[in-house]
Amino acid sequence: MRSTRPSSTASRGGRARRRNSPALAAMALASALALTATACESGNAAAGGEASASATASDDGKLRIPDDIRDRLRERGIDIDKWKNGAWKNWDRDDWLREANEYINPIIEGLWDPDRMREAEEPDQGVDDSDLSGDQGVTDPTPEPVEAQAVPPSYHAAVPTAGKVFFDSPKGSAVCSATVVKDPAHPGKSNLVWTAGHCVHAGKKGGWYRNIAFVPSYNDDGKPVQELENATREDVAPYGVWWGDWAQTSDQWIEQGGSTGGDGAPYDFAVIHVTPEKGSGGKSLEETVGSALPVDFKAPAVPKVAGITAIGYPAAPPYDGQKLYRCQDRPGRLSVTASDPTMYRIGCTMTGGSSGGGWVATGSDGEPALVSNTSIGPVTSGWLAGPRLGEVAKGVYDSVSEKFAGR
Repeated sequence: MRSTRPSSTASRGGRARRRNSPALAAMALASALALTATACESGNAAAGGEASASATASDDGKLRIPDDIRDRLRERGIDIDKWKNGAWKNWDRDDWLREANEYINPIIEGLWDPDRMREAEEPDQGVDDSDLSGDQGVTDPTPEPVEAQAVPPSYHAAVPTAGKVFFDSPKGSAVCSATVVKDPAHPGKSNLVWTAGHCVHAGKKGGWYRNIAFVPSYNDDGKPVQELENATREDVAPYGVWWGDWAQTSDQWIEQGGSTGGDGAPYDFAVIHVTPEKGSGGKSLEETVGSALPVDFKAPAVPKVAGITAIGYPAAPPYDGQKLYRCQDRPGRLSVTASDPTMYRIGCTMTGGSSGGGWVATGSDGEPALVSNTSIGPVTSGWLAGPRLGEVAKGVYDSVSEKFAGR
């Protein structure tokens, strides 16, 4: 789990529930937050932030690098052939693409093989007490832990929109959870994935992560880790590997997000537009998995939410990241700082790796909808917090949708 920063112009935030005094809230939060993903931000169009496209795969499975991407890479001193052969491992701070319009993610076919997926980790980091010393907002009592329940295989039958996001950071390969969401510009044919901002961008001290890819229904049969040691790619990625050819998150996360603490957590969300590594027969991601969740940017205030279900692939002990879990609880409020929107918080024992996973509740139209995503939680586990989606989140979502509206 991790945290993100708010996005610029369109100021949309979220609020969450449960009561407690500001002093107790600060103490509870300062006890230790584990951030288990990495932040990635690309502000929404209104805020002046955009992310750039990457390579795509043709129907015959061959890599196709658009000329404009090649030119942009050359401008940054990046040779695409050298990049594919390992130059992406150079994390020199001066060369680390950081700004919203610098997102580049060329497909490297076969990079995410079963072993690399299985070994990807989500970095757990304790929070510095000073990160939360300014908490003056409304926070409800810490919720009782809710034991995460294993989703029965096949995961696709139970939760077809869930999957894992894989990416590379300076510390190695890492993993988050994510959700297939609807695209208003392409009804029934969405290629959009919702996750946490820290799963795509490092925040204020870094830039965009690399080799970002989404695997829907990862390990669909729920095989134990021992059996996965000899698994084929089809075993772990039955619906293919989908590379992020565009990503956006809030400008706040890019400007303020950090690897520890709750900085930017109220704006810790991101939308990834994906394309198949190999041909999908012309089918979109939504058509391939058979479903996509609507996103509700008008979710009710915390006291009116009867329950939220958080879904993800927890990777930190006692979990191993190979199986899908979920928690259901009535949300409370968590305020990291008085100036930022209050977050939703639920009791849940899921750990790092579940970052970015979707939070599903009854939307404003009475139907199931994505209303948040896992952002932060304590080092010792027991609860999770996620941003309440508002205008900033909608700005990010709309910007990505509109970018591909004519394609």
